[in-house]
Amino acid sequence: MINYNPKDWFFFLVRFPKADTFRKLFPLMILVSLYSCLIAYFELNHLNLTETNHIRNVGLMHGVLGFVISLLLVFRTNTAYDRWWEGRRIWGGLTNSSRNLAIMLQACLEEEDDRVFFRRTIPGYAFALKSLLRENEDFHEIDPVLDLKKERHLPNQIAASMYQKITRLHMQGKLSATQLLALDAEVRALTNHCGACERIKNTPIPFTYSVFIKKFIFFFVMTLPFGWVFSMGYFVVPVVVLILYALASLELIAEEIENPFGTDANDLPLDQICQNIRKHVGELLSEPYTTAVPAVTPA
Repeated sequence: MINYNPKDWFFFLVRFPKADTFRKLFPLMILVSLYSCLIAYFELNHLNLTETNHIRNVGLMHGVLGFVISLLLVFRTNTAYDRWWEGRRIWGGLTNSSRNLAIMLQACLEEEDDRVFFRRTIPGYAFALKSLLRENEDFHEIDPVLDLKKERHLPNQIAASMYQKITRLHMQGKLSATQLLALDAEVRALTNHCGACERIKNTPIPFTYSVFIKKFIFFFVMTLPFGWVFSMGYFVVPVVVLILYALASLELIAEEIENPFGTDANDLPLDQICQNIRKHVGELLSEPYTTAVPAVTPA
């Protein structure tokens, strides 16, 4: 059962965090309110329009245009959320692949030096991918022992070093052919996750489509006072501002989450995910694998 607390609603209504669209749109809302007030004053006090004047019927088009803009915004937000959710699934798969690789290596490796290498490279791959997606913003978080070249593809460098290490262990007789194939599949899975993230980041929503929606919202809101002022009077000012806030907020939210790998408040928590991978891999590879043998009670 969900506990309902009316105070939670009040808290969200009066609180405007940094990522809230109200704070971002507030200057524009002030300008639109002044614009609507000016149009209302001019039409109500200086234009003596008859009941049959065509300007009074401008509001008829907003019914049709409102339906069209609603469809566009629904498609826009759904597309952006699909990109956000796909990014979350990819990083969830990266977490699972990192754990699986660490569990296999824990069972296969006995020497501390070998386990230390993978204890650094497996979480290092996650941090390198995050750095790549954020355009090397967090390069300093990657283990400096890995000695990566910043101008080259960071995840590929780590994946290549892991594969070379696994191949060398196999040639030294520390890994069997079956173990080599199993570990190879997990390393390739890391590269697949990297490619999927790059596909999302390097394939943004078409710029023309985003610009068209913004222009559509602007002209839709700017024409609202002309037709509605005769039936609503000066109440048209808060109504127009409310409609602007609703439509523009949806567009801002979609624009923010369409690239889920950034540092905005609504983006994926990549820092926390990377830290969890480092923590879990470190726990798994901290000690060699031992099988507990249950005590046998004599009959």
